[in-house]
Amino acid sequence: MRLRLAALALVGAVAAGPALADLTFPSLSYRTGPYAANGIPFADGYADYFTLINQRDGGIGGEMINLIECETGYNTEKGVECYESTKGQGSLIYQPLSTGITYQLIPKVSADGIPMHSMGYGRTSAANGKVFEWVFNYPANYWDGASIAVKHLLEINDGDLSGKKIALVYHNSAYGKEPIRTLEELSEKHGYELSLLPVDHPGQEQKSQWLQIRRDRPDYVLMWGWGVMNQVAIQEAANIRFPMENFIGIWWSGSENDVLPVGEGANGYKALNMHLPGADFPIYEDLQTHVYDTGMAAGAGDQAGTVLYNRGLYAAMLAVEAAKKAQEIHGTSAITPAMMRDGMEALVIDAALMESLGLPNFGPEFEVSCENHGGSGLGIVQQWDAEAGTWTQITDYIASDRDVLDPLIVEDSTAYADEAGVETRCD
Repeated sequence: MRLRLAALALVGAVAAGPALADLTFPSLSYRTGPYAANGIPFADGYADYFTLINQRDGGIGGEMINLIECETGYNTEKGVECYESTKGQGSLIYQPLSTGITYQLIPKVSADGIPMHSMGYGRTSAANGKVFEWVFNYPANYWDGASIAVKHLLEINDGDLSGKKIALVYHNSAYGKEPIRTLEELSEKHGYELSLLPVDHPGQEQKSQWLQIRRDRPDYVLMWGWGVMNQVAIQEAANIRFPMENFIGIWWSGSENDVLPVGEGANGYKALNMHLPGADFPIYEDLQTHVYDTGMAAGAGDQAGTVLYNRGLYAAMLAVEAAKKAQEIHGTSAITPAMMRDGMEALVIDAALMESLGLPNFGPEFEVSCENHGGSGLGIVQQWDAEAGTWTQITDYIASDRDVLDPLIVEDSTAYADEAGVETRCD
C-alpha cells in the first residue's frame, strides 16, 4: 500500500470516507503564497520520509501511514481551520511550521489531547514540559538560536562583544519578535548595543531598514526572516556592500531559496542550522530506490538535498521514532494521540540511532523528558559558498546559554500557567 496523500484546502475539503491507513499524520503545508518557496521543500521532505517508511518498512510497527496534507498558505486562520478539519481523523501529531498557528493551537491541542511539535519555532517556553504537557519544540528553540548566534559572535571576537553594535532584522510577527527578549538579556550580559528593525509581511519592501543599517553601520546583523523576506534582505545587504560574513540568519533564514536568487552577492552569508546540510547521507540511497525511482516523490521531486527538504525529513523522522517509542511503551501498534504524546516525551535520539536510520551525525543527540520538551538546544553555523552552490558547516554544535535562557523559560511558562489556569506536573 502506498502512502495516501489527501490535499485539503479548507474545512469543507475533508474526504468523507474512512482513512486507508492506520496511523494518521496531518501536514499543515503551504505550497502557495509568498512563503511557498520555503514551505514546499519542507512539505516534500516530510511526505517523502513517510512514503519511504511505508514502501520500505511496511509502515510503523506494521501500521501503514496516512498523510493528510492541508494547505494553510502560512495563514493563521487557515491553519486553525486545517486543524479543526483533520483532528477528528485520528491525527497523531501536528507540526504547523508557523509560530502564529502554533500559538493559536496550543490551547486547542491541550484541550483535545493531541500532541504538537513546533520544531525550532513556536512558543519557546513550551520547552517546559511541566506546564506544556502536549507541546514540544525539540531539538532547539528560538531563544537557543539567539544565544547560539551571540556565542558564535563571541567566538570570533575573542570572547568580547562590549561596544559592538548588533541589529536584528525581523519579520514583524510573533515569529520575528520571539528572540527579542533573549537578545536584550544577552546585550546586558555581554555589553553590545542592540537595535531592532521590523519588516512587515511579506517582506518585499526593506529599503528603509537597510538605509538605516548603512547609516548606523552595525558590526553585525541578525535576521529572523521567512519566505521572500530572506532573499530580499540578502539582496539589500549586498546592495549596500554589508560584509556578508557578518550577516547571520536563524535556521529559517538559511536555505538555498534564500541565497540563490542573489547570486555571487550572497557569498559568505551565514545562517544557523539545527541539523547538517546536504544529501551525503545513506538515507538518500533508500529514498532513491523506494521513493524517487518509483515516481512517488512529493511535489515536483526537485527539492532533495536542500536544507528545508532535510528539515522536513528530520521532522518526519522524529515523528516516526516517537511513534515507535509509543508502540513500545504501550505494547500496541495502533497507538492513539495520547500514546503518541508518551512516545514523544520518552524520545531518545543518539548517534547509534541516527546511524541506523541512514542519517549519521545528521543532528544533535538529545533526550526528551517530562520536564524537558525542548531537547538539547544545540545548533551549528553554516556558510554559503556561492561558487560551489552549497552550504558548508563552519562550526561544531554550539550550546546555548542556559544560565540566561532557563530563568526566562521558567518566567514565561509560569506566567502562562497562571493565566491559563494550568497545574504544573512532573513533581
